[in-house]
Amino acid sequence: MDSEQRRKRKRIYKPNANFFSVRSLTVCLSFFVFLLFISSDRSPIRTGSFRPVLYVPASLSLLPARLALTRDSFGARSLSLIVEDRVLLPDHLLLIVSNKLRTSDNFLCVYYSLFNSSSSEDVVLKPAISVDEYRGDKSIVRCQLPPMNFSTAVNLRRTWEVAEGDGLLRGLNLRPHEDSDTTQFRCHFSLTNFDKGEGFVFTTEATAAAQEVLRCLLPRSVRRNPEKAMGIRVTVSRVDADENAIDGPLPSVAKVYGTKTYKRRSYSGKKYELCACTMLWNQASFLREWIVYHAWLGVERWFIYDNNSDDEIQEVIDELNLQNYNVSRHAWPWTKAQEAGFSHCALRARSECKWLGFFDVDEFFFFPRHRARDMQGQSSLRTLVAKYTNSPKYAEIRIICHSFGPSGLTAAPSQGVTVGYTCRLQAPERHKSIVRPELLDATLLNVVHHFRLQRGYRYLNVPESKAVVNHYKYQVWDTFKTKFFRRVSTYVANWQEDQNKGSKDRAPGLGTVAIEPPDWRLRFCEVWDTGLKDFVLANFADTATGFLPWERSPF
Repeated sequence: MDSEQRRKRKRIYKPNANFFSVRSLTVCLSFFVFLLFISSDRSPIRTGSFRPVLYVPASLSLLPARLALTRDSFGARSLSLIVEDRVLLPDHLLLIVSNKLRTSDNFLCVYYSLFNSSSSEDVVLKPAISVDEYRGDKSIVRCQLPPMNFSTAVNLRRTWEVAEGDGLLRGLNLRPHEDSDTTQFRCHFSLTNFDKGEGFVFTTEATAAAQEVLRCLLPRSVRRNPEKAMGIRVTVSRVDADENAIDGPLPSVAKVYGTKTYKRRSYSGKKYELCACTMLWNQASFLREWIVYHAWLGVERWFIYDNNSDDEIQEVIDELNLQNYNVSRHAWPWTKAQEAGFSHCALRARSECKWLGFFDVDEFFFFPRHRARDMQGQSSLRTLVAKYTNSPKYAEIRIICHSFGPSGLTAAPSQGVTVGYTCRLQAPERHKSIVRPELLDATLLNVVHHFRLQRGYRYLNVPESKAVVNHYKYQVWDTFKTKFFRRVSTYVANWQEDQNKGSKDRAPGLGTVAIEPPDWRLRFCEVWDTGLKDFVLANFADTATGFLPWERSPF
């Protein structure tokens, strides 16, 4: 009898194969708690307005490495840091660091041999090229390229120690000037890295894909509580028609960020009528003239995308802001990625600006006095675009460019380009655009000079008799030759490369080497045009000294 009762008890307490194991229940419960955290309003992280920013540069990240920061002043204490990503660019190695570093500090980049030898000869030290602020609370450190047979897992010294980990580089290369099939891509969101293809939290569809920009549908929980998702990593993968993965997820430095990440100056919530965006490299000496002049024409807000300058441009911007010019600098470390930078700027400015102009620091809008008297005076450019702010038809204004040459000069003009260069080519070349950023196509597709617009909207060509852009394209040789270093546009060949020699992106008659032609100072001179020079001297020069506001006084 006792044995029969024991058999019954075993049958009663025998585990049922249809129930989850304790381990499975634990995993499910943990994931459920995470979802509650993302969707709950009880988290101490507050929500707010959010605009996603997705970076998809041509070269993507290396694997992250944990670092320890030690300072003699800290004694035995150390501050833990994380190098979130490393990116190998054509002319330097970029480190993205999780903490904000002082740009005045000196760092050494430490390179380790690939042969894993313990010899001291297998470690090379080189000074860091520069340290820069990135996204407000992070930093980027630029190092020289690793020597031959040395790893890209670079360390930073005086203050740093690095964990092991070599790099993987892969990029997204879409067709120029065309959008791509979004069904070929999937977006992945994760709290961890993608180096092993694990740790995905959400996968969504791509909503737009063109050139270097791929935009993703945010998961519902992120849309509901965006501030809680700040910093979540984003990457993409390609799939075929049957949803089968063609490639693994791309290593990526992309993260979810909102416009609150960026510092804003003097923004009360009311949109500026006219803003300007540019990308530059080592143009600090020209920036003041460009901003002071166009502020007089009505530009109220400036977005400067700095492509690895080392000419103290931040000091110039700080001086301008002390005079209330409302300028912000954004470090854009990606080389050959101007189109993506302009797409980023268009998204960033959308909440602040009704109109956004994209033009370079050697390009100046001008309203010829003798042809358009009604357009002369302060804020004339802002007045022009404001006429179309509420237009149901126009979302872009295009103005043609005149290209100026060296004008007989052999040294940079002391009073600035607007006064110094007065001889140009007869025929206009290309145009520059001012757009309504909220009316751009979802792909943000652009060819630098203009954007694709939303369906139903078109551009307006301003007659040459009303407005022009003076493009001081061919300056004195010492200034012009820097264009040989590299071009910032993704789809424009660098001038050292033996490609597209007849392109308008090149100077006619020049080869692939920066050698000054004997007659350079006399080239590109067909029409003497002093219109803007006369206008500047009449409206900007000090009546007592004759000095222009961007000149450096000798006293």
